[in-house]
Amino acid sequence: MKVDVVVVGGGHAGIEASLAAARMGCETVLLTMDVNAVGRMSCNPAIGGTAKGQLVREIDALGGEMGKIADATGIHFRMLNTSKGPAVWSPRCQSDREWYSREAKRRLLAQDGLTVLAESMAGPVIKDGQVSGLITTTGQEIACRCIVLCSGTFLNGLMHVGERSNVGGRYNEPASSGLSDHLRTLGFEVGRLKTGTPPRLDRTTIDFSKTELQPPDDEPVPFSFQNKRIENRQIPMYLTYTNQRTHAELRKGFDRSPMFTGRIKGIGPRYCPSIEDKLNRFADRERHQLFLEQEGYDSDIIYVNGFSTSLPEDVQRAAIVTVAGLEQVRMIRPGYAVEYDFFPPHQVRHTLETKRVGGLFFAGQINGTSGYEEAAAQGLIAGINAACKVKGLPEFTMERSDSYIGVLIDDLINKSTDEPYRMFTSRAEYRLLLRQDNADSRLMRRGHALGLIPGSAIDRLLEKEGRVHAGIEALRSIRIPVRELLAEGNGSVEQGQQLLRRPEVSLAMILASPSVKSDEALMVLLSDREAALQVETEIKYEGYLKRQEEDVRQFHKSEGMKIPEWFDYHSLSSLSKEGREKLSKVRPASIGQASRISGVTPSDVSVLMIAIMR
Repeated sequence: MKVDVVVVGGGHAGIEASLAAARMGCETVLLTMDVNAVGRMSCNPAIGGTAKGQLVREIDALGGEMGKIADATGIHFRMLNTSKGPAVWSPRCQSDREWYSREAKRRLLAQDGLTVLAESMAGPVIKDGQVSGLITTTGQEIACRCIVLCSGTFLNGLMHVGERSNVGGRYNEPASSGLSDHLRTLGFEVGRLKTGTPPRLDRTTIDFSKTELQPPDDEPVPFSFQNKRIENRQIPMYLTYTNQRTHAELRKGFDRSPMFTGRIKGIGPRYCPSIEDKLNRFADRERHQLFLEQEGYDSDIIYVNGFSTSLPEDVQRAAIVTVAGLEQVRMIRPGYAVEYDFFPPHQVRHTLETKRVGGLFFAGQINGTSGYEEAAAQGLIAGINAACKVKGLPEFTMERSDSYIGVLIDDLINKSTDEPYRMFTSRAEYRLLLRQDNADSRLMRRGHALGLIPGSAIDRLLEKEGRVHAGIEALRSIRIPVRELLAEGNGSVEQGQQLLRRPEVSLAMILASPSVKSDEALMVLLSDREAALQVETEIKYEGYLKRQEEDVRQFHKSEGMKIPEWFDYHSLSSLSKEGREKLSKVRPASIGQASRISGVTPSDVSVLMIAIMR
């Protein structure tokens, strides 16, 4: 069998990588252990969230599939952080778990140029430092130019529940053994991480009257810029809390916890800790939030968001029934932790191609990340670059200044990670420019140039941008009596943009003003939420946006100072010892990248800059 690209793993990274490569004209094969498990949401059946929603909208703007699948299968949409500034607004949806997987499978099987095989990879075939194919675990050889490895939690996966451990990458699914050792013999550094999942409960045994209702948004905002609205029926979720009794029951099992007894060697996620880790780190907290999330329209399974654990099953049962509303609950399946191999990401370039083997790409949890969205973003970039390599096109890379995807990959390479990496808005220094609402303006033209975005989407983008420009110009020229909006003014009149800059004035208030009813450019914003949000943000935050744009110009200046790949850092005696080690390890492409490497000091950067200029 001979193809252009082979993608290994049918999770969220593998879906994006295989679809991108096939849509860019490469004959592509997707290897997955179980064709019916592609796109399976092994943890929370939700897409998006704080910063993660930005990633999904960027994936969509570049031509990826995650946002479209989420829109098609979402049952509970909410825009998070709307009480704060627009820089941190983040879309999120709860999906129907089984429907999401079926829809992902349907889209994969319908894609021209993509073949899905129920196989696993035993190891790559390397010739002269380049991928030339791979061998499957059944002995089949597939010749190819590029391999995108998206192994998730399956590499030497080991699952833990209390004192019991089983080999596996996910509940009732086998692990992948041998591949890590094969790659280690090629010189790759291998590490160990841990993640976890909470118990599942029987919905029919929960007293929801003792919990807090969490309604969906009245007007759900789609993830995909190519979808105008969400048609699915929306259902509520529920909130409850742990208490001191819950914590006492949990602590009874600490002496049998694989995390505290040392049986789990891998490091878990700092920002999505297990419930026992929360009790250990935040001993003074009297309670912790638990979100009860239904896994689908026709499902009686409840996902307990916030109760991830690997404690013994009897301890989990004793603790969960102390929670309000769960006194009579039946636990369908206990929570568990899974340990797995990963490859510290200083070993990949910004294209996600490995530095050691040409044509071999790593994407997803294999690079030390946590979350479906982070995985999908990497899968898309790896798939695009695999196709570019096959077709002889320039590399496709993202920068910190243009996307959260750029922040994600840059952080991984320069800072590496010894714990599962999760995206946050605080990681993006230009987050006011990198909002979820303007991802289309930032990235969609690049997706179109790759052949991943249709012309119709670009036409719609141009219409939206025209409305935004016209709306801003209209607000600059129109004059409105202040008393039409506020109980003040004494007959004073102000420009629309001046009024909108006031904290107490919103664009909705201005659009309801009698003075603007005849302005067509403003009235059209009533029916275009996306354009209206951008108009309001551009005017209210104009000063901050200009400041960030200047910061970006300075960023590009330092990024423009390139460092030759062959540069010998050990020849610079003025560099600190740690600086030489880290620079030699990461081999940054620019002075800007060098300055972001952990352990490289400002004085190291100055020494390096002088040497490069010479």
